[in-house]
Amino acid sequence: MVAVVILGMMAFFLTPTQTVMVVQTAPAGKMVLCARMTEGEEWMISYLHSVNRRPVQDSLRVEGSGFRILRSRFDAFGAGMPETSTPENPLRTGTDGRLEYTVDRQVREVTVFVGRVARHALHVKGREISFTSLAEPGTALRFSVEKRSWYQTFRGRCVW
Repeated sequence: MVAVVILGMMAFFLTPTQTVMVVQTAPAGKMVLCARMTEGEEWMISYLHSVNRRPVQDSLRVEGSGFRILRSRFDAFGAGMPETSTPENPLRTGTDGRLEYTVDRQVREVTVFVGRVARHALHVKGREISFTSLAEPGTALRFSVEKRSWYQTFRGRCVW
């Protein structure tokens, strides 16, 4: 009986059942952050646009084994920023006056280079985490979704 209980506890703690967002340097694959997430949970990347130096916020959601890029919010047009609507990707003005571009695109992972002046930040679990606290400017960070065991989640010091 004791052996069955021990085996059951081991299975519980070692079976990958936890959905976790993992942030790794690319291409080295060194994990710099993980966050326990739930299906449908949203998170955001904020930064300053490289040309007009105005704030941009990109919102994403955990979906299955990847992410859905939901929308991009900004208050001024700039190089690479959407300027028109399409039926699939509307561009609207929000109640706060900011522009909101609906992306609605499923992706397996997201890779972002840590900017030197962009002040990239990850907003997850009520926290704001500067990209420069995770890696040196110029380093690529890869965001992905994994299933991990309770043991891996605790050992990886994941953000709760």
